[in-house]
Amino acid sequence: MHRLAAATHELARERPALSAEAMRHLKVLRPKDGEEIELFDGCGATRLCRYDARAKELVAAAPVVVRAARRVRVTLFACVTKGARWDWTVEKATELGVARIVPVLSARTIVRIGAAERAAKRERWQKIAEEAARQSDAVWLPEVSEPVTFAAALERVKGTTCFVGALTEPKSAPLAAAVAQALEKTACADCALFVGPEGDFTPDELAALVAVAVPTSFGETILRAETAAIYGLSVLTAALDAAHAKGANTR
Repeated sequence: MHRLAAATHELARERPALSAEAMRHLKVLRPKDGEEIELFDGCGATRLCRYDARAKELVAAAPVVVRAARRVRVTLFACVTKGARWDWTVEKATELGVARIVPVLSARTIVRIGAAERAAKRERWQKIAEEAARQSDAVWLPEVSEPVTFAAALERVKGTTCFVGALTEPKSAPLAAAVAQALEKTACADCALFVGPEGDFTPDELAALVAVAVPTSFGETILRAETAAIYGLSVLTAALDAAHAKGANTR
């Protein structure tokens, strides 16, 4: 079934109005009269509609359905990588169900984004997230923030249970084990993953980060930054889902 994004207030209408971008998607789809199309608002609500070919608009065909969000919010703090690699990271993080993506500009981040560019970059990345949600059947859109400095990101980390792939001595525990151990100690409401740049963190950045986050190992090989982000998110979300399922089964 085809899916299109729509504003929350439009989902309540019998003939929801679409944004210009969604209308362009609709024209590309060339739906037949009566064909079903699902609308989603990115905040958990969806509504099944049918295409009215004569009026060239959608007509509500079922009540609005609201799906609950994940019990644990997951934030990805990731140093921005070059070009298509970063776009891919945003796309895949959305598919994995993150609640927030915070692009970070650290000392060794190759990409440099001036203050005047940051709002436009954020808007573009938010559109990439919306498209990923549309194609992956996601109903919740992550909030993509403007790029922030490492120091600013560090302040946001303090409000989460954050895990970071870091080369430390003694060697850190594997990510899956570190997450399981953290979940045994406390019910995490906000979890996060922090991934460094291609050139890794500076010694000062790493010291500041491990003071507020849990250092972990991402395996025996060195992963590219974008690979590390998706590997880490996959392990983290799988662990959270398993913990939730275990809790549900014991009640």
